[in-house]
Amino acid sequence: MPRAKMPIYTNIEDLRRHYARRTPKMFYDYAESGSWTEQTFRENTSDFQHIHLKQRVAVDMAGRTTRSQMIGEDVAMPVALAPVGLTGMQSADGEIKAARAAEAFGVPYTLSTMSICSIEDVAEHTTKPFWFQVYTLKDDDFMRRLFERAKAANCSAIVVTVDLQVLGQRHKDIKNGLSAPPKLTARSIADMATKIPWGLEMLRTKRRSFGNIVGHAKGVSDPSSLSTWTAEAFDVSLDWKRIAQFKEWWGGKLIVKGIMAPEDARRAAEIGADAIIVSNHGGRQLDGAVSSIRMLPAIMDAVGDDVEVHLDSGIRSGQDVLKALALGAKGTYIGRAYTYGLGAAGEAGVTRALEIIHKELDVTMALCGETDVKNLGKHNLYVPRGFDDPTVKL
Repeated sequence: MPRAKMPIYTNIEDLRRHYARRTPKMFYDYAESGSWTEQTFRENTSDFQHIHLKQRVAVDMAGRTTRSQMIGEDVAMPVALAPVGLTGMQSADGEIKAARAAEAFGVPYTLSTMSICSIEDVAEHTTKPFWFQVYTLKDDDFMRRLFERAKAANCSAIVVTVDLQVLGQRHKDIKNGLSAPPKLTARSIADMATKIPWGLEMLRTKRRSFGNIVGHAKGVSDPSSLSTWTAEAFDVSLDWKRIAQFKEWWGGKLIVKGIMAPEDARRAAEIGADAIIVSNHGGRQLDGAVSSIRMLPAIMDAVGDDVEVHLDSGIRSGQDVLKALALGAKGTYIGRAYTYGLGAAGEAGVTRALEIIHKELDVTMALCGETDVKNLGKHNLYVPRGFDDPTVKL
């Protein structure tokens, strides 16, 4: 039977709308929400709109390139797929699909510890190294084994998330009873009954729980024992010595994710991080925090070239990518944008999200008079006075 033709998606919002129709509410809400009032979640995207682009004309636009490097690795464009938990519940085997799409496109893929497909699953279905994201957990034995599994899978970098020792409250997840696999209640069954293609795909896969944890962490042999472990596993005593210890255990490239203050950026550089990610966890942790893009200039001023700086949270277009790069970032991450594509159309949807971002970046770069993504700078932007001062209301 021939596969249905994919709809015409011209922007990331098209993918989001289709994703909302196709995916059960609890998983859509998991991705498309922030903590508490969702102020930071909203401003992560809206603050990009305060930055305007400088149009240039009569410039030879032939031979343009978006190729660059992130932590020394060649990339088709300086955009990585961010670590997103529960991706395998957005679409069956979602982490495998996203990793394959990223590999084919030539951008990094970052697997979350809280993924449905395991490190080994993704390694088995890809041919190039990917990155692996870890949380700061108390169990040294589990952490060491996690690093060893990542090494065995040929991961080329680890991304240490440092802003999740305490979980920010997301009202929708609580009200929806979010779990993997989903708990069967009258409400969830009624919702999933309207998502037939999603359900048929999920029935055909064996991967429906947290593959990196169930069967690997002490006392977690099935999904029912996972919630207790999760509540007790995160290390609330995290400090910079612990992060340096992880770097020593890992022995390879290390990226620190969750930097939102110049002081913390300098500390990450001091312990030898290969890169930092300016990120507020997509507005899912500290509600009321400043958007990532507004904090980027101050962090660039603090660390200069001492450590490679990337940006995550709020990117929904290639123009957003360009603005972050022009403000100094060497790389960017998309999380929700590719999740929309995955939920809408599986692996092909992730590819389409990357194509959209790439085309927007390429065309915008050209209209700004640039032919090489590495030449972008503040000269391409009109940045409002006070943008880099969080005390100034825009």
